[in-house]
Amino acid sequence: MVEILKLNEISNMVSNILTPDKYSITADAKDPKAIILRSFSMHDYNMPSSVVAVARAGAGVNNIPIDAMTQKGVCVFNTPGANANAVKELVIFALLVASRKIYEGINWTQNLDKDGAVAKQVEKGKKAFVGQEIFGKTLGIVGLGAIGKLVANAVLALGMKVIAYDPFVTSTDLAIELTSNINDVYAKSDYITLHVPATPQTKNSINKDSIALMKDGVRIINLARGELVNNDDIKQAIADKKVAKYVTDLPNDDILGVEGIITIPHLGASTAEAEDNCAVMAANQLKDFLENGNIVNSVNFPKLQVERVGNYRVCVISNDIENILSKVSASLKNIVGISSATRGNICYVIADLSSNADATAIESIKEDALSVRVL
Repeated sequence: MVEILKLNEISNMVSNILTPDKYSITADAKDPKAIILRSFSMHDYNMPSSVVAVARAGAGVNNIPIDAMTQKGVCVFNTPGANANAVKELVIFALLVASRKIYEGINWTQNLDKDGAVAKQVEKGKKAFVGQEIFGKTLGIVGLGAIGKLVANAVLALGMKVIAYDPFVTSTDLAIELTSNINDVYAKSDYITLHVPATPQTKNSINKDSIALMKDGVRIINLARGELVNNDDIKQAIADKKVAKYVTDLPNDDILGVEGIITIPHLGASTAEAEDNCAVMAANQLKDFLENGNIVNSVNFPKLQVERVGNYRVCVISNDIENILSKVSASLKNIVGISSATRGNICYVIADLSSNADATAIESIKEDALSVRVL
């Protein structure tokens, strides 16, 4: 029985993949081969030495110490795109709530006098909540990945125009303007939505300088990472009426209670469907890695999927990218198939064998490897 440790509650659908006849998924596993989690922070976590893989049921992995995992030879997976539809739907809501003073109107109605004349109060007071339509407006999308593409398609159907920037996308079949200069997005957009990770290049990218390039009255949506927006600069821009609204589902102390900023409690992926999708994808990735050594959607190791052609399989992770392939080839005498892939300074080798590997050869390979598994 292979033990899987869950550090958060995970959809029961994982048991359809990691079936109970082979896998035990518990919150108190003593000798787990893998960990599955959502938001649990592993930075100060004393991880069992038995763990060879960690799967995050979600896209972001800032709660996992990636460098430390890599040096331990632990493969870290995420689930890109599994929650994309849920986030897309929240973006549509954010567009509307940034435009129509819905949030303010709802709060106002809660305080109406219940004197039998609510309808009259509504008709008299509703003029304070006049907004604007999104039809015909231009949405700027920063990041045209799984979520960005879904958002683009959705708003096109709602009659918006789209301009998008993504340094990793050079062409698209979408009926949008794709620019190689992010300043075009800032200058042309009535609305801007962010769908990029927090990296040294993207942190604080929405700041006083980029805001200065934007249209007066621009509305900004951030359901990606709080660090993408400079809090002091966005608050000043709202006070100056340069930015009409800022909607984010990443609240923090600096922006709570600020007029013109609408905060949502990080609900982008909080749907039953998204949680199921993420859990199933994470479980499939763990199963294939644990049983076959195949890697898909790892954030620290190279992608490598190989059909088995032997009775045994040796999987080697090493940071000796120049020599490890030749050492594996020379050490294992019964190889019937061998493949490798690299990512940065990490090399991954899968060798299929006709018979079980010699123990001495495995020990020799371990001298130059971060991890060696025989499957």
